[in-house]
Amino acid sequence: MLQIIYGNKASEELERILNRAISETAEIELVTKDILAAVKTEGDAAIRRYTKTFDGADIKDFEVTASEFEAAFAEVGQELVEALEAAKLNIETYHRKQMQVGYVIEDEQKMLQQIVSPVERAGVYVPGGKAAYPSTVLMNVIPAKIAGVEDITMVTPPDKNGKIKSSLLVAAKLVGVTRVLKMGGAQSVAALAYGTQTVDKVDKIVGPGNAYVAMAKNLVSGIVGIDMIAGPSEVVVLADETANPKYIVADLMAQAEHDEMASGIVITTSEKLAREIAELTPEMVNAQPRKEIIEAAFKDYGAIIVVDTMEVGIELVNVIAPEHLEILTTDAMELYKKVKHAGAIFLGAYTPESVGDYYAGTNHTLPTNATARFSSPLNVNDFQKKMSVVYYSREALEQARNHIELIADEEGLYAHRDAVSIRFED
Repeated sequence: MLQIIYGNKASEELERILNRAISETAEIELVTKDILAAVKTEGDAAIRRYTKTFDGADIKDFEVTASEFEAAFAEVGQELVEALEAAKLNIETYHRKQMQVGYVIEDEQKMLQQIVSPVERAGVYVPGGKAAYPSTVLMNVIPAKIAGVEDITMVTPPDKNGKIKSSLLVAAKLVGVTRVLKMGGAQSVAALAYGTQTVDKVDKIVGPGNAYVAMAKNLVSGIVGIDMIAGPSEVVVLADETANPKYIVADLMAQAEHDEMASGIVITTSEKLAREIAELTPEMVNAQPRKEIIEAAFKDYGAIIVVDTMEVGIELVNVIAPEHLEILTTDAMELYKKVKHAGAIFLGAYTPESVGDYYAGTNHTLPTNATARFSSPLNVNDFQKKMSVVYYSREALEQARNHIELIADEEGLYAHRDAVSIRFED
């Protein structure tokens, strides 16, 4: 089920796995463009039509009512509410440290300033159906709230009865979402980007979704801000001979159960560990409720790579730039410092990726498909923007005049030069 690959063959297999998200997108793009155009032109009517087509629900009023929130709390057990509140506290504690403030540089003749302020309106997409995760609500809304965003609209697809999963509504209420709308798919992204009769246009859209949601976010990027284009989930486990093979299989399954395109890769210096993982996998997978999804993910995008040295292992990790990286080695607390590219790193035998997904406080909205080379986890700064302020006195401009005019002349932008020189003609 999980193939063992030796170092010299790893590059070819990794290239195949890393390219798994590169599929034919032309049809998805055409369909998504049609949806965006319809919503832009027709507004709410188009959203209702697509909600009926894709979700099977007839929706008259999009916004979740106070009575629906009350019913959600009545349905969800108090223990889950307490667990979500504890996770909320951890996430808030971690993310408050990310707040940026402005600064001023000044002397008697000039002043430069950076002003940091939140976006006014944010839209949060939360998947529905089988992939309805209250943790996604916490991870996407809390950084926005800490940044100071006052208006947060959450969109999520309803079931056929026009209902939203209760735990999503509870999470939304706990973190202070302004409103929850019963709409999903590309049509909800269009509503947030363009605005409709009942949906206010937002400044930034965040949150994961299917291929059509991702395409819609990509197409409206520039009209509004977006967080990232999230691809299939992935985990890399870097392990030595001391690692527990059962822990590793469990952690691989935790990632693979997301969907059939999820990737789980083990990189190890121990051939014995590799064999133990391969032998344990079938029985452990067979006990999982989502075993068909896990089996498909392991078959197509899982691998156990045996390398000669841990240095080679680190090199492979930096090539993959994984969304999640677990390090299960005796020197994990030192080895992680050599990692250049990863969305989130989990150290030691008792830090499974689930800790970060739900509870530790770090964000689980992470860069995928090797984009950790240049991207970061969702954070408070994603909901902040910066303005620069410049003040020069006449004396300060006179001191800088020659330099500015020389640069303007070099660039052939003579009006730029004249905008300075005209101020000294008298």
